[in-house]
Amino acid sequence: MKGKNINFDNKITGRFTFFMFIIICLFIILFIKLFFVMVVDYKKNKLDLAKLTSNYVTLGSSPRGRIYDRNYNIIVDNKAINTIVYKKEKKVSIKEMIDLAYEVAPHLKLDVTKLTLRVKKEFFLAKYPDLCNEKITNEEKKLLKERKLTNQDIEELKIERITDLELKEFSSDDFEAAYLFYLMNRGYAYEEKVIKSDVSDEEFAYISENNEKFPGFSTRVDWERIYPYGDTLKSILGTVSTASQGIPAEEKDEYLEAGYSLNEQVGLSYIEKQYEKYLKGKKAVYEVINSHELKLVEPGKRGNDIVLSIDINLQIAIEKIIEEQMRRAKGEPNTEYYDHSSVIIQEPNTGEILAIASKKIVNGEIVDNVTSMLISPITPGSVVKGASMLVGYDTGVIKAGEYLVDECVKISGAPEKCSYVTLGKIDDIVAMAKSSNVYQFKTAIRVNGQEYSKNMKLNFNQKAFDTYRNMYHSFGLGVKTGIDLPIESSGYTSKDKNAGNLLDFVMGQYETYTPIQLSQYVSTIANGGSRIAPHLLKEVHEATDSEKIGKLLFSVEKEVLNKINVKSEHLNRVKEGFYAVMHMSDGYGRGYIDDKLNAAGKTGTSQSFLDTNNDGIIDTETITSSFVGYAPADNPKMSIVVTSPNSSHPNSTTDFASLVTLRITKAVTNKYYEMYGG
Repeated sequence: MKGKNINFDNKITGRFTFFMFIIICLFIILFIKLFFVMVVDYKKNKLDLAKLTSNYVTLGSSPRGRIYDRNYNIIVDNKAINTIVYKKEKKVSIKEMIDLAYEVAPHLKLDVTKLTLRVKKEFFLAKYPDLCNEKITNEEKKLLKERKLTNQDIEELKIERITDLELKEFSSDDFEAAYLFYLMNRGYAYEEKVIKSDVSDEEFAYISENNEKFPGFSTRVDWERIYPYGDTLKSILGTVSTASQGIPAEEKDEYLEAGYSLNEQVGLSYIEKQYEKYLKGKKAVYEVINSHELKLVEPGKRGNDIVLSIDINLQIAIEKIIEEQMRRAKGEPNTEYYDHSSVIIQEPNTGEILAIASKKIVNGEIVDNVTSMLISPITPGSVVKGASMLVGYDTGVIKAGEYLVDECVKISGAPEKCSYVTLGKIDDIVAMAKSSNVYQFKTAIRVNGQEYSKNMKLNFNQKAFDTYRNMYHSFGLGVKTGIDLPIESSGYTSKDKNAGNLLDFVMGQYETYTPIQLSQYVSTIANGGSRIAPHLLKEVHEATDSEKIGKLLFSVEKEVLNKINVKSEHLNRVKEGFYAVMHMSDGYGRGYIDDKLNAAGKTGTSQSFLDTNNDGIIDTETITSSFVGYAPADNPKMSIVVTSPNSSHPNSTTDFASLVTLRITKAVTNKYYEMYGG
């Protein structure tokens, strides 16, 4: 009995000890929480409390973060701009604002051509309210009392009834005051309105010296983007709204919810828009003591700096090469419809883009065309045969080293389809090195569940299309690449259920892909089968007061979207074929890249068709030339894509085909080798 009591007492003691341990742990957690609230986060919590209990505003503007290249060269910076602003004071009447507009307008050079008829009438209504009240009938006043008309309805009736004759009484001084009055009243009443940006020194000084005379008017410094390297890469860097533009109307709700004001400068496109959250400056926070006095609570701060993967010096060199070779090509025969070439250099193991350049001839001038590489697909030609060959290996319809006869293929009801030259009996490596179409045709027929014979009927097999398309998609062809920009095309995927299209598909002559998709495709081959999202952002740094880069906040890690689901020996066989393209004595890629780079790659030529006189009828056949590759073949450090749509066209007097893609590829890779070594 005594032993039972001891056990019982031990249980009570154990439970009590456990209970006390829990209580002590809770007190420790509470103490730590209080320590952070009262000590660590004291300043932040004090500011948050001030925001909740005080009338607080954000004023002025802070510069956006800088944009650097991978070597920390500043490629986008800020320039101060003198700006005149207006913030409506409490209890100021409409008449007082009109009088103020008449006083200030003569001292500012305002563009009254932007004054709309609606704004003129609104100013007339504001200036002559009694006269406009007479435009409302007694019946309408009665309907207003009965709530069958609203005050807004009455105001609209007044505006409608202001005549052109009445507006003709307005002088140029009236119109200047009207436009200024409009600027003073835009947006929310409590917001600071931008009246004029980039003002002259005289305008800036006059308002600064007379801000007490003109209540609500003041001056501040805004910022605009400057580009130390001129137009290089400018389109992909994107644009920023001006202080007068503010946030885009179509995105107003989203920005206001995020704490922006209507007149705030924001990124409108590409990198500036994509990385708005890092680049955005932080406005100064003030507590409103009374209607005339503000107390600084938190100073403004420049936005964080971002570092791109781009090498600006390589970018400049490539753009120069493209321009030089385009001019040379346009002096050659059969280049009447050729107007642009594009180049992408990528690090295949990380997805970093080192250079992305495209130039186009428009009305005789060479202009930037880089955004087309994301949204304008091309017919790629034979560069995609690496993916086609993998379908054959993966489905087991061909084996490494298998020989097939390269001969013109004749399908019932269709014209003959051939390789560029008849190659005879060849294996898979030679098929890639010499870009055999027929090797791909016969493989595709097997994937379709048939064996080639002359004049055979090719059955439609959706599964065969899906098998090829799924393989292509796994490389990034025909799907979005995931590049870190707000706009990208997925290319063109046909729904046409014609069996013969399968043969066009496997030689890159059916569906279309963008240059950035081709870059992801060849990079996936180069790195051994990982489809990595291409990206331009490399690092984010804290802003500093000097031009030196600040503290690293974070680096971008590669994002593997998927792994290619094929055997490693099959992918290695394709890589062996790509190597043969460049190094076999009569491989079609000989001369594209200097042997010292030990490259692998694939050439491509495709047919395109144009409506050259805009009558809705396709009347001209052209040739698009492409190249994809990587180097060194045994340990790739770079991948390259070069495309030149419509680089030549067949001619009755000459069959000259431009070598512009070859020349660009060789010059660009030599420049890369010069800057980065082998």
